[in-house]
Amino acid sequence: MCPITKSAKKALRQSKKRRARNIQKKKIIKKSLKEIKKIVSEKKNEEAKKLLPQVYKLLDKAAKTGLIKKNTAARKKSRITKLIHEGTVSKSQQ
Repeated sequence: MCPITKSAKKALRQSKKRRARNIQKKKIIKKSLKEIKKIVSEKKNEEAKKLLPQVYKLLDKAAKTGLIKKNTAARKKSRITKLIHEGTVSKSQQ
């Protein structure tokens, strides 16, 4: 269905722009999480620790603007930190 009223047309334009922006931001978040996981799998934990604040910032901003829910951001931050920490611990035990 196509919008008929002027306000509905504007709302559709806004919605399309927001959707495109949200998809782009989600891609950036996913890409950065994958990058950290890849770095950890290569046993480069110091490098991963340096990227951690950037990922935290992305997740916090996404939660603040409503792109993702607050608990989702917290869960992702927790899991990525745990992953890095486990890699560091296993490295020091060897």
